[in-house]
Amino acid sequence: MIFGVIVLFAVGALCVALGLIIWKKQKINLVHDYQYRNVKDADKPAYCRQMGFSIIFIGVAIGLDGVANLFEWETFGYLSLAVGIIGSLVIMHRAQKQYNGGWFN
Repeated sequence: MIFGVIVLFAVGALCVALGLIIWKKQKINLVHDYQYRNVKDADKPAYCRQMGFSIIFIGVAIGLDGVANLFEWETFGYLSLAVGIIGSLVIMHRAQKQYNGGWFN
């Protein structure tokens, strides 16, 4: 059980770090190229902010799942993951539609 908690914290921290790099340093190349192919140069800071935040959001949800597993709160763990995944996808979808024209353009 403790190994799973450590893995969840590590994956969550990795997602948060990756999101911060995309957001703060505007490393758009860490996102698949087809997802930012049509993003204009003027829109790249806003696009990086939204995509980075969505990855941070899922990383925090994974970390909260680790906390839930540590204290054996299964329902809270499942709920945090569900909210994190759905929230992250909503933010990504909004950024993709607004700045790229869709997911696979």
